[in-house]
Amino acid sequence: MISIIIPTFNEENYLPSLLSSVRNQKVDELRSSSPFANARVFNDLEIIVADAGSRDKTMEMAKSFGCQIVKGGLPAKGRNEGAKIAKGDLFLFLDADTILPEDFFERALKESKERNLDVASFCLEPFTRQNFVQQNLGGRAKNWFEKFLFEVFYNLPILILEKILAHGAQAILVKREIFEKVGGFDEKIKFAEDHSFMRKAKKIGNFGILRKVRVFSSLRRFEKEGWIKTYLKYFLAEIYMIFFGDIKKDIFKYKFGNF
Repeated sequence: MISIIIPTFNEENYLPSLLSSVRNQKVDELRSSSPFANARVFNDLEIIVADAGSRDKTMEMAKSFGCQIVKGGLPAKGRNEGAKIAKGDLFLFLDADTILPEDFFERALKESKERNLDVASFCLEPFTRQNFVQQNLGGRAKNWFEKFLFEVFYNLPILILEKILAHGAQAILVKREIFEKVGGFDEKIKFAEDHSFMRKAKKIGNFGILRKVRVFSSLRRFEKEGWIKTYLKYFLAEIYMIFFGDIKKDIFKYKFGNF
């Protein structure tokens, strides 16, 4: 079984697109691609939404898709709370503003098996807000400049640094046993807790960036804060983590649900 865990806070405009993309997956045909020799009922797929007290229609949307709902908090806590009730051998942590391509599981699980990975993350494909809300995969960012920035400032660096520094944003695929050995996400971290988790997991299991499938990621952070400011924030966070460790001070003023 695969447990998909999504932390949310006021995500009525984005969550339906993500859940629709999950519902369209060809999960029943993937038993032979499972990286788990002891996988239980692999054609079962559970979706857990860990909500931080949404005041919009997020919960209504989640219930309409048959999701399990637990009380969450900041992303790290939400993921941990979701994992507590998860039944799967494999966890897929997703941000609410992502969309999975139709062949996501087929490609991701096949490559994970071929490379014997215990934990994996993905390159990101930029996606405009308008087309995200319309659930139109044909509307992925067509601006060559946006795609160029994503390739140069995120995808290329995480591929180059794959064997040195693990990264994982928007989507993280990890075996339950690795998650439990790491101890879950550190809820004391204020920013980049996902990258921190990946680096701890890499010390325990086999980590890799999957090449054969990507995840669609919204541009809302960049659209609201600006490209330069957003990239500078993440670049400085990377430098801080390299020299000082996990970011447990609120120096980057991160606000969950601010987009």
